[in-house]
Amino acid sequence: MNGVLNLSSSPHTRDGWTTPYIMRMVLLSLMPATIVGILVNGWNAFGIVALAVVSAVASEWVFNKICRKPDTIWDGSAAVTGLLLALSLGPRTPLYLPVIGSVFAIVVCKGCFGGLGKNFINPALAARCFLLISFANDMAIKPAVDAVASATPMGALKAFEEVNITEMFLGTADGVIGGSILALLVGGLLLWSLDIIHGQICFSVLIGFTLLIGLFGGEGFNPQYLLAHLCGGGVVMGAFFMATDYVTSPVSRLGQFIYGCLIGVLGGIFRLWGNTADSFSYAIIIGNVCTPLIDTYIVQKPFAYRKIGKTRRVKREPFRIPKPVIALTLIAALAGLALSGVYSLTRSTIEEQELAKETEAYKAVCPEADSFAVAEAAQESITAMADSATRVNKAYAAKDAAGNVIGYALNVTSKGFGGNVTLAMGLTADGRITGISFTELNETAGLGMKADEPAFKDQFPGKGGKLTLVKGTASGEQEISAITGASVTSNAVVNAVNAGLDLYETVLKGGN
Repeated sequence: MNGVLNLSSSPHTRDGWTTPYIMRMVLLSLMPATIVGILVNGWNAFGIVALAVVSAVASEWVFNKICRKPDTIWDGSAAVTGLLLALSLGPRTPLYLPVIGSVFAIVVCKGCFGGLGKNFINPALAARCFLLISFANDMAIKPAVDAVASATPMGALKAFEEVNITEMFLGTADGVIGGSILALLVGGLLLWSLDIIHGQICFSVLIGFTLLIGLFGGEGFNPQYLLAHLCGGGVVMGAFFMATDYVTSPVSRLGQFIYGCLIGVLGGIFRLWGNTADSFSYAIIIGNVCTPLIDTYIVQKPFAYRKIGKTRRVKREPFRIPKPVIALTLIAALAGLALSGVYSLTRSTIEEQELAKETEAYKAVCPEADSFAVAEAAQESITAMADSATRVNKAYAAKDAAGNVIGYALNVTSKGFGGNVTLAMGLTADGRITGISFTELNETAGLGMKADEPAFKDQFPGKGGKLTLVKGTASGEQEISAITGASVTSNAVVNAVNAGLDLYETVLKGGN
């Protein structure tokens, strides 16, 4: 009898799909991207994929045994989590990271919340964000040949450099293992055609992201510019395979559309104004967290629903703001007031420390100076370039004990990979560089941060005129060797120094 009847509450609509079937279809749809990633990146990529999947399945089996829960490894959900995590990692990621990430995804993000169907954020994405925060240096996407100074396509795009869209679309450019947009589209459209994923989510993500980039990206709706953004940074993988997770996405169609637009807009904001170009994961995580709120206020139309007519009056409940929302708002307001008060009390101290740090930087690049005075002649030029990506912020005349001008100290800024690169540079009276010292450098650990090492900084003293960045060993007097694997940062530093040299040639030269 138990094999014939299935007692449950209404409604009794059923279909033939099961969790193992859906997970197997997702695995099948990810195979094209996996195969392309392994063929392009070699055996290390295969090792990352294998370790991530095996670790995820093993973690679920061990966790179930320890907690005395039914064995669920055969439903395929753990394998999907491991594969998604592996495809979102770089091909030269150390092999211990996919193991740590898979254990974190299954045990912390899934098992501790009750298992399949009860996690509140996507386990694979949560694991990737955990690895990015905890192992930033090892998670950096390194170029295929370490001897060539190059940036990932998204890093180059963020620095307003040209990228090869064809390589990004096919998956042959530097990036994550699952970077082939063509292969991801084949798998994603297969799932959509079978109605396994919801088109309201994946397409609204892409539309929201594209509209924001087009409106605020600075290039308008330039197809080449938009395609470059869509083909990089995990947008397609996130739209079709991450954001569409059943557990962490809304139930209603309108809710799914709002959810997708939220992710797309947040992804565009992080892409344009965030510190890193590859931040789409955080947009989806925020969307996951907002899902319960969306489901609370956007409710699916129930079965047998009918509009209220004149013959039947129903008392409407007054709108009430939920208590948790009120509590969180009050907590946020109090925290903001507290932070504002602390900042007001410490503002003068902070400004004094910043001034002392700035003066110390000038002293480091102009060691023979006894005092510094504002170079009044340069103020008009500094004001004119205030909104430029590469600009001179301040200019001082370095003076000796007798008050004679012996050189200049400049504060210059340029756009780097992880944000602004700001440095102090010293010049002699005849326009030769005495040294550079960074006051703001937020580049990738182990790569861009090498700009603050003597091997790179010691190339500048003694040079003048306009400098040129080159790959490999510098041979000319005006050439600077780029940092291997951090050409965006190297270019930012050279641009900043050239801005200072240009100000000297046009304004300060001759004792102004």
